Amino acid sequence: MAYNISIYHETRRKKENDKFSVKIRVYNKQGNIKKVRFFTTDIDLTIEEFDAIWINPENKKLRGSNKEIELKLKAIEKRANDEAKSMSVFNFSTFESKLFRKSSDKNNVKYHFNLVIDKKNKDDKIGTAESYKYTLNSLGDFSKNKKKRSIDKLSFSEITVDWLKEYEKYMISKSKSYTTVGIYTRTLRVVFNNAIENNDIVADIYPFGKNKYKIPRTKKVKKALSSIQLKVLFNSKVSNEKEEEAKDFWFFSYACNGMNLKDMALLEYSDIQNNKFTYYRAKTFDKSAEKIKITIYLTDFTKSILKKYGNKNKKGLVFNIVSHKEDSETQYKKIKNFNRYINDHIKRIAKANDLPSDCSFYWARHSFATNSIRKGASMEFVSEALNHSDLNVTKNYFAGFEDEAKEEFANSLLDF
Repeated sequence: MAYNISIYHETRRKKENDKFSVKIRVYNKQGNIKKVRFFTTDIDLTIEEFDAIWINPENKKLRGSNKEIELKLKAIEKRANDEAKSMSVFNFSTFESKLFRKSSDKNNVKYHFNLVIDKKNKDDKIGTAESYKYTLNSLGDFSKNKKKRSIDKLSFSEITVDWLKEYEKYMISKSKSYTTVGIYTRTLRVVFNNAIENNDIVADIYPFGKNKYKIPRTKKVKKALSSIQLKVLFNSKVSNEKEEEAKDFWFFSYACNGMNLKDMALLEYSDIQNNKFTYYRAKTFDKSAEKIKITIYLTDFTKSILKKYGNKNKKGLVFNIVSHKEDSETQYKKIKNFNRYINDHIKRIAKANDLPSDCSFYWARHSFATNSIRKGASMEFVSEALNHSDLNVTKNYFAGFEDEAKEEFANSLLDF
């Protein structure tokens, strides 16, 4: 055992009540590194009281408050040892969070969701933290309205296969898609796995997997404009400067291999060198050990967008979407708002030109992938351009050939 836990009386510093703090002393040794940390118990005792209650309690028959303090210290010491034993690898940070939580938190769904949310926020994964919040709110809505159970008290042991099936049915009845149900239940599964990994719950109650609850899987239809539609959108007349800006940023993404809006917002002038620019994709940067830079070669069109919307001093961030001085949460909100701004105006242009009414900024990425393949690019080439880790992810981007192409192919089958 690399750690040792004991009750410790801090007699070096007397408090205003003329007593000394009683603490938990934790000694941990990992390899050649030895560390000692102290954690408060919120109990203060004089030297005489500590000696009578803890050092030599057998010499006296403890009664009243002294007996209560002894039992409390024994309970604290036992809990500290139990929490340390439950950790596969001991570390002070995890030990502290386990020690000072409520005993009911081990099996509490909201508590474990909040652990993930807090960590994602600390790691500047604001969007991911938001997705966990959405899932928690959805589970809370179902638990409150259908199970008459507050999310604050919902435990993992209550979430059975039948519970999840009823949740799925409830979501569909509220006009939510199976895609949404899949996203939320996969997020819940991650939280379940975290709780099991931390030894806070037993694996026996895990409701997912073979012969248990099956998370619904749907083939997500990626939306893309055809080459004809792209030409219509590119040549469309705009009604105002806002529509012009929305269209310019949409086609900048398209012309830059479907570049994500966050990556555009964080693009720096120092990234632009010799008729090209390079960047790391923010969405996948922390998900892989190998960091791969994406290279985008500039064209007359993309150069014109950089000149039109780029900062005039040509230093720092290229576009005025976010600022380096802002924290991650502020940047996240600004990028989200700018994305909404582009979508609002792209939809107006699309409607005015008889294009799909649900056309959005993200269609630029799908359109790049689909039209690259239609023009003869290999799936491997497009996968690399999109910075996908798996070729199957790229295949999902392929929207399929237009009906005209399919009809032409069918008619050619007997043309020997």
